[in-house]
Amino acid sequence: QEQLVDSGGGLVQAGDSLRLSCTGSGATLSRLSVAWFRQAPGKGREFVICHTWDGSTYSTDSVKGRFTISNDNSQNTVYLQMNGLQSEDTAVYYCAVDRERTFGGGGYFRQASSYDYWGQGTQVTVSS
Repeated sequence: QEQLVDSGGGLVQAGDSLRLSCTGSGATLSRLSVAWFRQAPGKGREFVICHTWDGSTYSTDSVKGRFTISNDNSQNTVYLQMNGLQSEDTAVYYCAVDRERTFGGGGYFRQASSYDYWGQGTQVTVSS
């Protein structure tokens, strides 16, 4: 059965870096489209960044130049490297997978409904 486990969150200060991990089982993440979303208190789930099965990367404007997504195929893990963290980045972060290897542009991959299963989330808190 397909499953994702999110980890790596914590409490950091503004300007610090953090790396989140999304480890998969039941599917090879490098062959699929994997995204990170986040949800801040009192807000809806927000797209952050994704890497598609065919090699494209999309990110939301607020994290461009600060956040990157990468794969470790040997660990079946996708990482979210977050640099220059700001208080506005405080949220629960979730990874998600589209199992269908869909052909879609940025508009498709930015929607939460495009993804079939999700990790449990990991809390990131940035103090200013």
